Amino acid sequence: MTSGVPGSHPLVEIHRLVLPGPGPAAPQDAALLCARLARLYDGGAGAVVCDAAAVTAPGLGDVQVLARLRLAARGRPLRVTGAAPALRALLDLVGLVELLGEAEQREPPRGVQEGVEPDDPAV
Repeated sequence: MTSGVPGSHPLVEIHRLVLPGPGPAAPQDAALLCARLARLYDGGAGAVVCDAAAVTAPGLGDVQVLARLRLAARGRPLRVTGAAPALRALLDLVGLVELLGEAEQREPPRGVQEGVEPDDPAV
C-alpha cells in the first residue's frame, strides 16, 4: 500500500492475473494461478484483478479455475474483468457472479441513492 496526497485515501496497488484463452482452462491452470495469487497476497497485494478477456469459449474448466481462485483469496479482494457474456452466464449459473463485482439483481450498487423530485407525492 502506498499513500497519495496527505489527508486523502491511501492508494492500493492492483495486481493482475490473466486467465488463459480462448478456453476452457485446463486443470493445471488452476494450480498455477492459485500459486501466483498466493504469492501476490503474501507479497502484500491489496487487490487482485483476474483478466478474463482472452476467454472467448468458456467452459467448466474456467469456472473451476475461478472458483479455486476465490477460495485461495480467502476473503481478500479479487475481481474478474473482461468476462464475455458466455462466461458471465456460467458464473451466474454456478453462483460466482459476485466475482464480477456487479450489484446483484434488486440490489442497488453501493453508494447510490435514489433521487427524489420535489413534485413526487409521498408514498
